[in-house]
Amino acid sequence: MLPRIDYIKQGRVRLGLTQRELATLSGISTSMINQIESGRCKPSYDTAKRIFEVLSSQEGKTSLKAGDICSHEVISVQKDEKLEVAIEKMMKNSISQIPVIDASKIVGLVSEDILARKVLESDDKKIIHQVPILQIMEPPPPIVDIATPAKALIPLVRFAKCVLVSKKGEVTGIITISDTLKMAE
Repeated sequence: MLPRIDYIKQGRVRLGLTQRELATLSGISTSMINQIESGRCKPSYDTAKRIFEVLSSQEGKTSLKAGDICSHEVISVQKDEKLEVAIEKMMKNSISQIPVIDASKIVGLVSEDILARKVLESDDKKIIHQVPILQIMEPPPPIVDIATPAKALIPLVRFAKCVLVSKKGEVTGIITISDTLKMAE
């Protein structure tokens, strides 16, 4: 079952395509696209299907990807460092979570949530700063490819606090809830 015919114009406009561009991509005359959009002509099932397939394929090409919305500076800490290093970096850079690495591999995450819990649990607030990150870190965040559609990341970021972005297996960026707001621009 195909969408309603009046969605053709909406889809074309949303993608920023001209009638001529849509006609060329779908192998239909510009005149036919104009007549369909204005309601003067009802396309055959095959013609409508071809147009919707082109619109769908173009949507995939123009939608934002993980690499488009990620912050490319990934600030991290080593698992052997003390918690005070993570706290200092988080405060200095105004970030709410920081990946933990061992050599060059992501092994965990320190977040504001875990820090707040540890501070509340601790009797001596000064000692908490000297705790090794390895002892309090959470599991590592998910890692996605730069070509992953950004819309697919929203539920993942909400669940995992952040998502790391990789290109050919190397982490090149990080996406947090605030980065997903770039999709609204």
